[in-house]
Amino acid sequence: MADDTVKGEAAAPEEDDTKGGVQTGSSNGGAAGENQSLSKRQRKKLLKQQKWEEERELRKERRKEKKQQRREQRQNQTEEEGGEAQSFRKRPRREVTPSSMRLVVDCSFDDLMLLKDVRKLHKQIQRCYAENRRALHPVQFYLTSIGGQLKQSMDEKDKGWVNWKDIHIKTEHYGDVVAKEELVYLTSDSPNVLEELDHKKAYVIGGLVDHNHHKGITFERAKELGIEHAQLPLSSFVKMNSRKVLAVNHVFEIILAFLEKGSWRDAFFTVLPRRKGAVAVNQGGENTPKEDEENSDSDSDRDTPEQTA
Repeated sequence: MADDTVKGEAAAPEEDDTKGGVQTGSSNGGAAGENQSLSKRQRKKLLKQQKWEEERELRKERRKEKKQQRREQRQNQTEEEGGEAQSFRKRPRREVTPSSMRLVVDCSFDDLMLLKDVRKLHKQIQRCYAENRRALHPVQFYLTSIGGQLKQSMDEKDKGWVNWKDIHIKTEHYGDVVAKEELVYLTSDSPNVLEELDHKKAYVIGGLVDHNHHKGITFERAKELGIEHAQLPLSSFVKMNSRKVLAVNHVFEIILAFLEKGSWRDAFFTVLPRRKGAVAVNQGGENTPKEDEENSDSDSDRDTPEQTA
Protein backbone atom coordinates (compact mmCIF):
# COMPACT_ATOMS: atom_id res chain seq x y z
CA MET A 1 0.00 0.00 0.00
CA ALA A 2 2.85 2.34 0.89
CA ASP A 3 4.51 1.60 -2.43
CA ASP A 4 1.34 2.31 -4.32
CA THR A 5 0.98 5.65 -2.53
CA VAL A 6 4.52 6.68 -3.36
CA LYS A 7 4.05 5.65 -6.98
CA GLY A 8 0.88 7.69 -7.10
CA GLU A 9 2.60 10.75 -5.72
CA ALA A 10 5.50 10.33 -8.10
CA ALA A 11 3.17 10.03 -11.01
CA ALA A 12 1.28 13.20 -10.11
CA PRO A 13 3.98 15.69 -11.21
CA GLU A 14 4.31 13.87 -14.52
CA GLU A 15 0.59 14.28 -15.02
CA ASP A 16 0.85 17.99 -14.21
CA ASP A 17 3.72 18.38 -16.65
CA THR A 18 1.75 16.64 -19.27
CA LYS A 19 -1.19 18.92 -18.69
CA GLY A 20 1.08 21.97 -18.73
CA GLY A 21 2.58 20.81 -21.95
CA VAL A 22 -0.78 20.35 -23.45
CA GLN A 23 -1.84 23.83 -22.37
CA THR A 24 1.29 25.46 -23.84
CA GLY A 25 0.88 23.64 -27.06
CA SER A 26 -2.70 24.69 -27.14
CA SER A 27 -1.70 28.37 -26.63
CA ASN A 28 0.87 28.35 -29.40
CA GLY A 29 -1.51 26.64 -31.62
CA GLY A 30 -4.09 29.33 -30.84
CA ALA A 31 -1.69 32.13 -31.80
CA ALA A 32 -0.76 30.35 -34.99
CA GLY A 33 -4.39 29.76 -35.64
CA GLU A 34 -5.12 33.41 -35.05
CA ASN A 35 -2.44 34.47 -37.53
CA GLN A 36 -3.76 31.97 -40.01
CA SER A 37 -7.27 33.28 -39.49
CA LEU A 38 -6.23 36.89 -40.41
CA SER A 39 -7.27 38.07 -43.80
CA LYS A 40 -4.73 39.13 -46.38
CA ARG A 41 -5.52 42.80 -45.75
CA GLN A 42 -5.14 42.38 -42.00
CA ARG A 43 -1.80 40.62 -42.37
CA LYS A 44 -0.64 43.38 -44.67
CA LYS A 45 -1.72 46.00 -42.17
CA LEU A 46 0.04 44.14 -39.37
CA LEU A 47 3.27 43.96 -41.33
CA LYS A 48 3.01 47.64 -42.12
CA GLN A 49 2.56 48.46 -38.45
CA GLN A 50 5.56 46.33 -37.54
CA LYS A 51 7.67 48.06 -40.16
CA TRP A 52 6.47 51.45 -38.87
CA GLU A 53 7.59 50.58 -35.37
CA GLU A 54 10.95 49.28 -36.59
CA GLU A 55 11.63 52.51 -38.51
CA ARG A 56 10.57 54.85 -35.67
CA GLU A 57 14.14 55.80 -34.74
CA LEU A 58 15.08 56.28 -38.38
CA ARG A 59 12.21 58.71 -38.87
CA LYS A 60 13.20 60.58 -35.73
CA GLU A 61 16.73 61.03 -37.05
CA ARG A 62 15.42 62.27 -40.40
CA ARG A 63 13.19 64.83 -38.67
CA LYS A 64 16.16 66.11 -36.71
CA GLU A 65 18.18 66.47 -39.89
CA LYS A 66 15.41 68.39 -41.67
CA LYS A 67 14.88 70.65 -38.68
CA GLN A 68 18.58 71.40 -38.57
CA GLN A 69 18.60 72.16 -42.29
CA ARG A 70 15.65 74.57 -41.94
CA ARG A 71 17.36 76.26 -39.00
CA GLU A 72 20.54 76.74 -41.01
CA GLN A 73 18.59 78.08 -43.98
CA ARG A 74 16.75 80.60 -41.80
CA GLN A 75 19.99 81.64 -40.17
CA ASN A 76 21.70 82.15 -43.52
CA GLN A 77 18.70 84.08 -44.86
CA THR A 78 18.56 86.25 -41.75
CA GLU A 79 22.26 87.01 -42.00
CA GLU A 80 21.93 87.95 -45.66
CA GLU A 81 18.84 90.11 -45.15
CA GLY A 82 20.22 91.54 -41.94
CA GLY A 83 23.42 92.50 -43.68
CA GLU A 84 21.53 94.22 -46.48
CA ALA A 85 19.17 95.99 -44.08
CA GLN A 86 22.02 97.03 -41.85
CA SER A 87 24.01 98.40 -44.76
CA PHE A 88 20.87 100.16 -46.02
CA ARG A 89 20.33 101.78 -42.62
CA LYS A 90 23.95 102.71 -42.25
CA ARG A 91 24.34 104.34 -45.66
CA PRO A 92 22.14 107.33 -44.83
CA ARG A 93 23.80 107.70 -41.44
CA ARG A 94 27.21 107.87 -43.08
CA GLU A 95 25.91 110.66 -45.28
CA VAL A 96 24.46 112.65 -42.39
CA THR A 97 25.75 116.19 -42.23
CA PRO A 98 24.62 118.00 -39.10
CA SER A 99 23.49 121.57 -39.62
CA SER A 100 24.80 124.42 -37.51
CA MET A 101 21.36 126.04 -37.61
CA ARG A 102 19.40 126.07 -34.37
CA LEU A 103 15.69 125.36 -33.91
CA VAL A 104 14.22 126.41 -30.58
CA VAL A 105 10.83 125.34 -29.21
CA ASP A 106 9.72 128.08 -26.82
CA CYS A 107 7.92 126.36 -23.93
CA SER A 108 7.20 129.52 -21.96
CA PHE A 109 3.41 129.31 -22.51
CA ASP A 110 2.83 126.59 -19.94
CA ASP A 111 0.57 128.74 -17.77
CA LEU A 112 -1.67 129.57 -20.74
CA MET A 113 -2.60 125.96 -21.53
CA LEU A 114 -4.77 123.28 -20.01
CA LEU A 115 -3.08 120.02 -19.08
CA LYS A 116 -4.62 118.20 -22.05
CA ASP A 117 -3.08 120.78 -24.40
CA VAL A 118 0.27 120.54 -22.64
CA ARG A 119 0.20 116.80 -23.30
CA LYS A 120 -0.46 117.46 -26.98
CA LEU A 121 2.55 119.75 -27.04
CA HIS A 122 4.57 117.02 -25.35
CA LYS A 123 3.70 114.57 -28.14
CA GLN A 124 4.65 117.12 -30.78
CA ILE A 125 8.01 117.67 -29.10
CA GLN A 126 8.58 113.91 -29.07
CA ARG A 127 7.93 113.87 -32.82
CA CYS A 128 10.37 116.74 -33.35
CA TYR A 129 13.05 114.85 -31.47
CA ALA A 130 12.47 111.62 -33.41
CA GLU A 131 12.49 113.37 -36.79
CA ASN A 132 15.66 115.28 -35.99
CA ARG A 133 17.41 112.07 -34.96
CA ARG A 134 16.75 110.49 -38.36
CA ALA A 135 17.17 113.63 -40.48
CA LEU A 136 19.82 113.93 -43.16
CA HIS A 137 20.80 117.35 -41.83
CA PRO A 138 19.83 117.37 -38.14
CA VAL A 139 19.64 120.80 -36.56
CA GLN A 140 20.78 121.96 -33.16
CA PHE A 141 17.57 121.32 -31.22
CA TYR A 142 16.75 123.45 -28.18
CA LEU A 143 13.87 123.24 -25.70
CA THR A 144 13.71 126.32 -23.51
CA SER A 145 11.65 127.32 -20.47
CA ILE A 146 11.05 123.67 -19.55
CA GLY A 147 9.07 123.34 -16.35
CA GLY A 148 5.58 123.32 -14.89
CA GLN A 149 2.94 121.10 -16.47
CA LEU A 150 5.10 120.20 -19.46
CA LYS A 151 7.91 118.81 -17.34
CA GLN A 152 5.36 116.97 -15.23
CA SER A 153 3.88 115.38 -18.35
CA MET A 154 7.32 114.41 -19.61
CA ASP A 155 8.22 112.87 -16.25
CA GLU A 156 5.01 110.88 -16.13
CA LYS A 157 4.60 109.84 -19.76
CA ASP A 158 8.17 109.65 -21.02
CA LYS A 159 10.71 109.17 -18.25
CA GLY A 160 13.40 108.42 -20.81
CA TRP A 161 13.48 112.05 -21.96
CA VAL A 162 16.30 112.73 -19.51
CA ASN A 163 18.48 110.45 -21.68
CA TRP A 164 17.65 112.15 -24.99
CA LYS A 165 20.70 112.79 -27.14
CA ASP A 166 21.61 115.66 -29.44
CA ILE A 167 19.21 118.07 -27.77
CA HIS A 168 19.65 121.04 -25.46
CA ILE A 169 16.99 121.12 -22.75
CA LYS A 170 16.98 124.35 -20.76
CA THR A 171 14.91 125.72 -17.96
CA GLU A 172 16.01 129.21 -19.01
CA HIS A 173 14.18 131.44 -21.47
CA TYR A 174 15.56 131.33 -25.02
CA GLY A 175 16.57 134.97 -24.64
CA ASP A 176 19.04 133.88 -21.98
CA VAL A 177 20.38 131.00 -24.06
CA VAL A 178 20.85 132.56 -27.50
CA ALA A 179 22.15 136.00 -28.37
CA LYS A 180 19.37 138.43 -29.21
CA GLU A 181 20.75 139.31 -32.64
CA GLU A 182 20.73 135.63 -33.65
CA LEU A 183 17.05 135.00 -32.87
CA VAL A 184 14.23 134.84 -35.44
CA TYR A 185 10.71 134.07 -34.19
CA LEU A 186 8.54 132.16 -36.67
CA THR A 187 5.02 133.54 -36.57
CA SER A 188 2.36 133.95 -39.26
CA ASP A 189 1.50 137.40 -37.94
CA SER A 190 4.86 138.71 -39.06
CA PRO A 191 4.86 140.76 -42.27
CA ASN A 192 8.25 139.29 -43.13
CA VAL A 193 8.33 136.19 -45.35
CA LEU A 194 11.19 133.79 -44.86
CA GLU A 195 12.78 133.08 -48.24
CA GLU A 196 16.05 131.43 -47.18
CA LEU A 197 17.41 129.96 -43.98
CA ASP A 198 20.42 131.51 -42.30
CA HIS A 199 22.50 128.82 -40.62
CA LYS A 200 23.87 131.36 -38.20
CA LYS A 201 20.41 132.09 -36.85
CA ALA A 202 18.30 130.39 -34.22
CA TYR A 203 14.66 130.03 -35.34
CA VAL A 204 12.09 129.99 -32.56
CA ILE A 205 8.83 128.01 -32.74
CA GLY A 206 6.13 128.88 -30.24
CA GLY A 207 5.18 125.84 -28.17
CA LEU A 208 1.53 126.70 -27.71
CA VAL A 209 -1.80 124.91 -28.12
CA ASP A 210 -4.22 127.72 -27.34
CA HIS A 211 -7.72 126.95 -28.72
CA ASN A 212 -7.73 130.35 -30.37
CA HIS A 213 -7.53 132.12 -27.00
CA HIS A 214 -4.20 133.88 -27.56
CA LYS A 215 -4.06 135.10 -31.14
CA GLY A 216 -0.83 136.77 -32.16
CA ILE A 217 0.86 136.27 -28.81
CA THR A 218 4.17 135.06 -30.24
CA PHE A 219 4.35 138.01 -32.61
CA GLU A 220 3.70 140.40 -29.73
CA ARG A 221 6.36 138.77 -27.59
CA ALA A 222 8.89 138.91 -30.41
CA LYS A 223 8.24 142.64 -30.76
CA GLU A 224 8.48 143.16 -27.01
CA LEU A 225 11.88 141.48 -26.94
CA GLY A 226 12.99 143.36 -30.04
CA ILE A 227 14.00 140.26 -31.95
CA GLU A 228 13.56 139.42 -35.63
CA HIS A 229 10.42 137.66 -36.77
CA ALA A 230 9.20 136.02 -39.98
CA GLN A 231 6.62 133.62 -41.38
CA LEU A 232 7.20 130.57 -43.54
CA PRO A 233 6.44 131.18 -47.26
CA LEU A 234 3.49 128.79 -47.10
CA SER A 235 1.02 130.88 -49.10
CA SER A 236 3.53 131.29 -51.94
CA PHE A 237 3.44 127.57 -52.66
CA VAL A 238 0.35 126.08 -51.05
CA LYS A 239 -3.40 126.61 -51.00
CA MET A 240 -5.30 124.91 -48.19
CA ASN A 241 -9.02 124.23 -48.12
CA SER A 242 -9.52 125.02 -44.46
CA ARG A 243 -8.38 127.56 -41.92
CA LYS A 244 -5.92 125.25 -40.23
CA VAL A 245 -2.43 126.04 -39.07
CA LEU A 246 0.66 123.98 -38.48
CA ALA A 247 1.58 122.05 -35.37
CA VAL A 248 4.97 122.54 -33.75
CA ASN A 249 6.28 119.31 -35.25
CA HIS A 250 5.03 120.28 -38.73
CA VAL A 251 7.01 123.53 -38.66
CA PHE A 252 10.03 121.64 -37.34
CA GLU A 253 9.76 118.94 -40.01
CA ILE A 254 9.31 121.50 -42.81
CA ILE A 255 12.58 123.13 -41.80
CA LEU A 256 14.32 119.73 -41.81
CA ALA A 257 12.82 118.88 -45.22
CA PHE A 258 13.94 122.22 -46.68
CA LEU A 259 17.49 121.60 -45.46
CA GLU A 260 17.44 118.26 -47.27
CA LYS A 261 15.59 119.19 -50.47
CA GLY A 262 16.44 122.86 -50.88
CA SER A 263 12.87 123.58 -52.01
CA TRP A 264 10.05 125.09 -49.97
CA ARG A 265 7.47 123.54 -52.24
CA ASP A 266 8.91 120.05 -51.83
CA ALA A 267 9.30 120.59 -48.10
CA PHE A 268 5.67 121.65 -47.64
CA PHE A 269 4.19 118.78 -49.61
CA THR A 270 6.49 116.25 -47.97
CA VAL A 271 5.30 117.22 -44.50
CA LEU A 272 1.77 118.63 -44.69
CA PRO A 273 -0.86 116.02 -43.79
CA ARG A 274 -3.49 115.21 -46.39
CA ARG A 275 -6.32 116.20 -44.09
CA LYS A 276 -5.30 119.83 -44.55
CA GLY A 277 -6.36 119.64 -48.20
CA ALA A 278 -3.16 121.33 -49.39
CA VAL A 279 -2.80 121.92 -53.13
CA ALA A 280 0.02 123.57 -55.01
CA VAL A 281 -0.37 127.15 -56.15
CA ASN A 282 -0.49 127.20 -59.96
CA GLN A 283 2.36 128.84 -61.75
CA GLY A 284 1.47 132.46 -62.21
CA GLY A 285 -1.49 132.00 -59.84
CA GLU A 286 -1.84 133.76 -56.53
CA ASN A 287 -3.78 133.23 -53.34
CA THR A 288 -6.21 135.86 -52.26
CA PRO A 289 -4.95 138.16 -49.48
CA LYS A 290 -7.28 136.38 -47.08
CA GLU A 291 -5.74 133.03 -47.95
CA ASP A 292 -2.27 134.48 -47.61
CA GLU A 293 -3.09 135.49 -44.08
CA GLU A 294 -4.87 132.33 -43.05
CA ASN A 295 -2.81 129.58 -44.74
CA SER A 296 0.38 130.34 -42.91
CA ASP A 297 2.48 129.27 -39.98
CA SER A 298 0.25 130.72 -37.30
CA ASP A 299 0.42 131.12 -33.54
CA SER A 300 -2.95 129.58 -32.88
CA ASP A 301 -5.46 127.22 -34.38
CA ARG A 302 -8.53 129.18 -35.33
CA ASP A 303 -10.61 126.06 -35.94
CA THR A 304 -9.02 122.96 -34.46
CA PRO A 305 -7.48 122.66 -31.01
CA GLU A 306 -5.28 119.81 -32.24
CA GLN A 307 -3.00 122.30 -33.95
CA THR A 308 -0.37 124.65 -32.58
CA ALA A 309 1.93 127.32 -33.85
